[in-house]
Amino acid sequence: MSSVNPLHARAAAAKSRGIESNAAEVSAARPMSRAADAPRRFRAPVTALSALVGVALMVLSGCAQDSGNNDDVLGQGYQSGDGSTRTWSVEERGESLTLTGSDYSGNPVDTSAWLGDVVVLNTWYAACPPCRAEAPDLLDIATERADDGVHVLGINRTDDAGAAQAFEREFAVTWPSIYDKSGKAIASLAGVVPIRAVPTTVILDREGKVAARVLGQVDKTTLNAMLDEVLAEESAAS
Repeated sequence: MSSVNPLHARAAAAKSRGIESNAAEVSAARPMSRAADAPRRFRAPVTALSALVGVALMVLSGCAQDSGNNDDVLGQGYQSGDGSTRTWSVEERGESLTLTGSDYSGNPVDTSAWLGDVVVLNTWYAACPPCRAEAPDLLDIATERADDGVHVLGINRTDDAGAAQAFEREFAVTWPSIYDKSGKAIASLAGVVPIRAVPTTVILDREGKVAARVLGQVDKTTLNAMLDEVLAEESAAS
């Protein structure tokens, strides 16, 4: 039997322990590597989720904003009102308001020609969902209340003639709309009564003074009730 050199034996044992130690270190390092990779794997979905939440908040704030800043409508972005109404007594009403401009056929429009009658002003644009929803009710008002001395006038700052006239044909619109590309009519109206949503409907009494306002989509029942009040007070005064 051959003898084993003690030095060789110790070297072999040390080498074996070194291999085992390296294997243990590699094994221990693998979970740490997976843990370190976890944030990288989940970072993209979390970032995407945050972006989606941010966009959702922007959309919600845009559809429901009521900031009191008249630029909301001057910019003519879709700002959905809540349908809230406000009326002004005869004593509370300010100066008479006159709006002028041209309709989409190029015909002049001047609300001073309707003094002595009641005027319904309505801001709108063709792609506005509540504007489309309320169009049939406005058509009923324009048709059924004409004999009462009620006129309807639209104000549109957004659409060119093609889009606006397509809307008018689709909903059989019988009233004119001021093509307010310059924003002059909206600015004149906003100087008298806050306009914070599209659509907004404003009623002018027989003297051209603001008597009532609806922020957002208007319905036929509400508008008829407001018109009844204004027409009744004018009849009593005469």
